[in-house]
Amino acid sequence: MPGSTRKPDVRLVSGQGADGYADMVARARALIPKLRERASRTEALRRLPPETERDLHDTGLFRILQPKRVGGSELDYVALVDCADALGQADASVAWNFANLSSHHWMLGMFDPRAQDAVWSKDVNALIASSFIFPAGRARKTNGGYTLGGHWPFSSGVESSEWNMLAGVVSSDDEADGIEYRIFLLHRDDYKINDTWNATGLCGTGSNDVKVVDAFVAEHMSIAISDLTGGPTPGSRVNPNALYALPVFSLFPYVLSGVGLGNAQACLDDYVELARHRASTYNRAKLGDMQTTQIKIAEASAKVDTARLLMRTNCINAMADARRGHIPDIADKTRLRRDGAFAVNLCTEAVSLLFTASGARSLFTSGTLQRQFRDAHAVNSHLAFNFDAAGTNYGRVALGLPSENLTL
Repeated sequence: MPGSTRKPDVRLVSGQGADGYADMVARARALIPKLRERASRTEALRRLPPETERDLHDTGLFRILQPKRVGGSELDYVALVDCADALGQADASVAWNFANLSSHHWMLGMFDPRAQDAVWSKDVNALIASSFIFPAGRARKTNGGYTLGGHWPFSSGVESSEWNMLAGVVSSDDEADGIEYRIFLLHRDDYKINDTWNATGLCGTGSNDVKVVDAFVAEHMSIAISDLTGGPTPGSRVNPNALYALPVFSLFPYVLSGVGLGNAQACLDDYVELARHRASTYNRAKLGDMQTTQIKIAEASAKVDTARLLMRTNCINAMADARRGHIPDIADKTRLRRDGAFAVNLCTEAVSLLFTASGARSLFTSGTLQRQFRDAHAVNSHLAFNFDAAGTNYGRVALGLPSENLTL
C-alpha cells in the first residue's frame, strides 16, 4: 500500500549472491528498532555509540563489499543502497557511516594487493575513513612514493577508524608536468583529527577534520584516479569479481544515496501512520479523510518510489556491464551522476513536503520528523547530490562539450 515500507526485490540481484544479499538486508532491517531508540543519544554524542558500531561489526554489515578472500561478503553493489536504505529508516547518521565505511572495503579491493595486506592482514574488521576533496591535499613525488600534506574536512567516522583514504593533487613545483589526482591510504598515526563536527544534520556521523603534515606514503599505498574509471584495477589480480572493476566516481552518489532514501521512506511511513489516527487540532476532522492529506501521500510516495527505482536500476545495470567487461562512456558516466543527484533531490523534496504538511507538530524536538528534515537536507548538501553540478556536466557532454569532472 502507499507509504508502506518497501523491501528491495531480491529477484533483481544476480544468482549466486542472492541468499547472502537477502540475509544482509534482513540483518539491517532487524536493527531498526534499537537504532531508533538510540537516535537522540547518537546526536548528542556527535558520533555513533560504541554499541551501534559493534552491531554493525557483529552483523557483518561493514563488510558487505569486502572481498571474500579475506572473509567479506563481496555482494553486488546494489546491496550498499539497500542496506543503507534499511538503516536510514532508523537513523540517517548510522546509515551514513555504515555506507561510507563499508564502501572503503570495496575501494581498498582495487588498491595494490600490498596495500590490502597492510590493512587486512592485521585486522579484517579495520575501519577506513575518507575525505575525497582533492584540492584539500597536495602531494609531490619522492623516492618510492609521495610526500603528502593537507587539511581535509568531512571525514565521517574518523574517530573509530584505523586508516584513512585521503584525496590529493600530485604536481611538480611549477606544474610543468601537469597534475594527477590520487587517493592516499594513511594509518591514523600519520594524521591528526580535529574535532570540528558540530552540525545541524547528520549530527551523529563524527565527520571531523583531518590534518597531515609532510607524511610519506609509499607508492603501493596510493592509487591514481585513472585506475578507478572502470575496468581492471591494481587489485584485480587478487579480486577478479566485477565488483572491483566498477567505475568508482561515476557511481559515487550511490555510496550514500540509500541514506537519503531510507530517511525519506521512514518520514513517509511515519506520516501515513499518523494520518490514519490523528484528528485536526482545530476542527477534529480525521486527517486521513482529507483530500489534501491523501494527495501529499501520493506525491511523496511517488518521489520516494522513483528515487528507489533510479538508484537500484543504475547499480544493477552497472554490475551487469562490469560482468561483460563493458566500460561506460562519458555520456553514461555523467548520466549516472545526474541520476544519483536527482534521486536524492526527490527524497529531500518528499521529506520537505511532509514536514510542511505536518504543521506545528513538526516543530517539536522530541519528535523524529524534525531530525528527518534536518538529516534530509544534510544528505542533500553533499556535492555528489548537487544537481546543478551534475546536471551541468551531463548537459555539457550531451551538447558535445568536454566533461568538467576530472574523476570520471
